[in-house]
Amino acid sequence: MKQLNFFNSLLFFLLISLLSSCGHNRLKDVNISSIQITPVKLLRMDEDVFLTKPDAFKQEAQKMKVKYGNFYNSFIFDVINHGEEHDSVYKALGLFVQDKDMKEVFNQSRKVFTDEAIVSIESQLSDGLKHLKYHLPQTVLPKQCVSFISGFNYNITTMDSTLGIGLDMYLGSDNKYYQMLQYPKYKTRCMNTNYVVSDAIKGWLIHCYDKNEQLNNLLNHMIFYGKLYYALDAALPDVEDSIKIQYNTVQMKYCKNYQKNLWAYFTEQNRLYNNDLKELAPLISDGPFTSAISKECPPRIAMYIGWQVVRAYMNKNADVTVEKLMKTDAQTILSKSKYKP
Repeated sequence: MKQLNFFNSLLFFLLISLLSSCGHNRLKDVNISSIQITPVKLLRMDEDVFLTKPDAFKQEAQKMKVKYGNFYNSFIFDVINHGEEHDSVYKALGLFVQDKDMKEVFNQSRKVFTDEAIVSIESQLSDGLKHLKYHLPQTVLPKQCVSFISGFNYNITTMDSTLGIGLDMYLGSDNKYYQMLQYPKYKTRCMNTNYVVSDAIKGWLIHCYDKNEQLNNLLNHMIFYGKLYYALDAALPDVEDSIKIQYNTVQMKYCKNYQKNLWAYFTEQNRLYNNDLKELAPLISDGPFTSAISKECPPRIAMYIGWQVVRAYMNKNADVTVEKLMKTDAQTILSKSKYKP
């Protein structure tokens, strides 16, 4: 009887353990309270630049450089795009802030990015970077986050230890300047504040990891971006997949309904090991759709499928941490994922 009671008790505890594990999410169910990072404070270079008198840029240059470091130099040389540092650079900067359209864009950005909106972005970025540090403790986080007006050149940019956010690229999908510039709808749909935090952390992940792998065939491309999106899952576990990969509802439904067909397409004719860039480009490039498959197929479909392969790998290998994932080669991930949609 005692032995029977022992086995009954063991069965009970195993059942409780199984039931509790079924609801466990390895990315969501984490305690980040002990993770120490400097809370994100968005440095408003957009305000510092546009509220400086045009004839004062030369004398204010040193203050700007002290506050923003090399990012300020990058802004005036690469964004304003005026070559070497001499008086004409400051003249060009003065013309930039006096331009009627740029002034209006700056004023629009202040209406969209209110103090309340900025605080929310700072809070979300801080939480995301905390999660990132929890899962990827060796990853260097940005030392500063800077907002700027890019002249419609950049949404997210990185330099050294700085993460830059071009506010003029998130003014709202129906913004008149996007229409004037004839941006396609597949782009403007994502040019609003809902995408700022996800885009920013994705940009930082690319900054940290894009130099670590050789993307010499389709499989390596797929798994590289799959790992990036999984790291983004880890940083932003409550953010919808559609925001992370910038797909609309119809596109997400297509991926769900045709995932098996898509995987068949990638595995036929040894396509996963194709290294012809001309053939790879349609599968990894942005656009309204993936032309190599159909007009209904979302763009960058290889990245999406790579993401699902990585998720399958992590689901089947509970002992693999996110940090170990980022160091694992594509072939190992594919083999051990046993991915069969």
